[in-house]
Amino acid sequence: MSYREDQRKKAIFKMESVFKDPGNGMFFGKKRDFVLSEPIINLWEGIRYDSIDYFKQNKITWWNGADEEPTGHLLSSQIACINHLYFIRQRKDLATAVLMNIDSSIETAELVDDGYIEFEFVGKKDYLNEVNRTRGANCTSVDAVMIGKNKRGQRKLFLIEWKYTEEYTVDDKYTNPRAIRYDDLICAEDSPFLNAVSPAAYYYEPFYQLMRQTLLGWQCVKNGDHDVSDYLHIHVVPKENKELRDRVTSSELKGNDIHDAWRGVLKDPSKFLAITPQEMILPLKELKDTKSILYYLNMRYWQ
Repeated sequence: MSYREDQRKKAIFKMESVFKDPGNGMFFGKKRDFVLSEPIINLWEGIRYDSIDYFKQNKITWWNGADEEPTGHLLSSQIACINHLYFIRQRKDLATAVLMNIDSSIETAELVDDGYIEFEFVGKKDYLNEVNRTRGANCTSVDAVMIGKNKRGQRKLFLIEWKYTEEYTVDDKYTNPRAIRYDDLICAEDSPFLNAVSPAAYYYEPFYQLMRQTLLGWQCVKNGDHDVSDYLHIHVVPKENKELRDRVTSSELKGNDIHDAWRGVLKDPSKFLAITPQEMILPLKELKDTKSILYYLNMRYWQ
């Protein structure tokens, strides 16, 4: 059984105990047993209304949501990201603990927008020639970003891409408009890539997304976006999702898994980190007022 099917069955099983919802919500015009009839309860109650207001105020698009509401799809990675991370937005102690766990050089978390984590980040300017800058749709955006400051006062951007049940087949996304937009950046002398493979090799998911987010991190540093001088690209993937982890969809990229293959094309592999959701927020169990959210995450996602 695939990880996606396993999680779908678990979500249906938990429909009553966790959500108190009958399911059979609408998704792409059909009722689905793994979709909530009341989409708003897809978000943990402690962040529910604040996160919806945050998306509305910042004109962020919910993945397959309607009327400024989140999707009821229980396997949404956007929802998983919000559920795991939104509660640390106004808690500097939690944000600092997360960053120190990832990077021991970090001394403190810094504000990004009006909180310590920003969602569907696109940068302050259009660095990738994409024109459309709708956060969460039709441009390169990162699920979440944080900023940490080290003892020397240098600010580092942490780009967090969250995956859940995604899996990808071989699907060539190389088109002329995309080549015009990204290939010069990929091949630039100071680009983050080794240029050991052709630009076309990057146009297969999940590498197509990783490529664009890497370019965004590089350009944010190059242009002093948020006054950062370095970045770390973080790929959060459940360890059980082998369909995603183990399938290298681009024939020119070589490695035992997608993360090994991706490090192989980077000039500085240390700027990329693969981590699980549990590892990402591991230190929070030792801090105050986190028991409710950790109980919810364990019951919903980790069991």
